[in-house]
Amino acid sequence: MIGFYNYSVILTYIGLASSVFGITQVFEHHESVAFLCLLLSGICDLFDGKIARSMKNRTEHEKVFGIQIDSLCDLVCFGVFPAVIGYQYPSVYPLRVVSAIMIVLCAVIRLGYFNVMEEERQRETTENRKEYQGLPVTTVAIILPLLYLGKHNIPVNVFPYVFQSFMILISILFILRINVKKLSMKGVLILFTMGVLIFLGYLKVNHII
Repeated sequence: MIGFYNYSVILTYIGLASSVFGITQVFEHHESVAFLCLLLSGICDLFDGKIARSMKNRTEHEKVFGIQIDSLCDLVCFGVFPAVIGYQYPSVYPLRVVSAIMIVLCAVIRLGYFNVMEEERQRETTENRKEYQGLPVTTVAIILPLLYLGKHNIPVNVFPYVFQSFMILISILFILRINVKKLSMKGVLILFTMGVLIFLGYLKVNHII
């Protein structure tokens, strides 16, 4: 079998599986489950890089494979998956087509650009990255579920337009030449805590707890 199989890519694959399952839930009209899957994919992405870097004696091929597989999975999780979620709102046909195309296109441009620059950076230095250019695609896993959780405060007929507008704004931020500081471990833990709180919020709203 081709590929590399070790613990450094497990979380990346789990996040991808969660997103693919989430896409099926969009088709089944289980919107809350789909957003929970998006959130879970984001949580997996928070830690997959740190787990990969903890693996000693990784070969150069394994490192490059890790970069490529992470970006490919990110495209599905934080590009295609949000596009499918957004496209489900039938009341905003022209806008939902535009937002779906934009978030996938901008995600693939950003991820492709990141891959080129990251490979170059790793050839020049062994230091950890301190900042990103453009908004990391993973942010949709926090922004969109949080927006959906608060939709009860937005008129039902207005929410689809708000959601699509956020999708377009996020897409632009993916490729905007802005510097975004990379999260420290403390920042990762804060974001993880936010993710858990949003998850619990979903369970409460759906009367699971």
